[in-house]
Amino acid sequence: MLQLFLEGGLWGMALLTLELVGLLLAAWKAPAWVKEIGLLALITGIVYTLFGFRQAMGVVQQVGDISTSLLAGGFRVACIPIIYGLLIYALSLVIRMAQKPRI
Repeated sequence: MLQLFLEGGLWGMALLTLELVGLLLAAWKAPAWVKEIGLLALITGIVYTLFGFRQAMGVVQQVGDISTSLLAGGFRVACIPIIYGLLIYALSLVIRMAQKPRI
């Protein structure tokens, strides 16, 4: 798990983790903010994934000819923040559904 955290980028993954902690605190103290914090985590994951794709394309541009396995590895690493952001968003939806009053 720690290796995925470090591969995903220290700043992006740390920000997503802070948003996860904020989500859990909001579920307890400010339930109206749960979905919004989850959506913010999703957007943060998308932004950091785009940063990863930009960095990978920059390396491809500098090197020129690059193997497809190396490119696939770069894309795999670039997708880690969006997966983490999607999991946080899904958790926010589950918490939101659990907090809704029963009909």
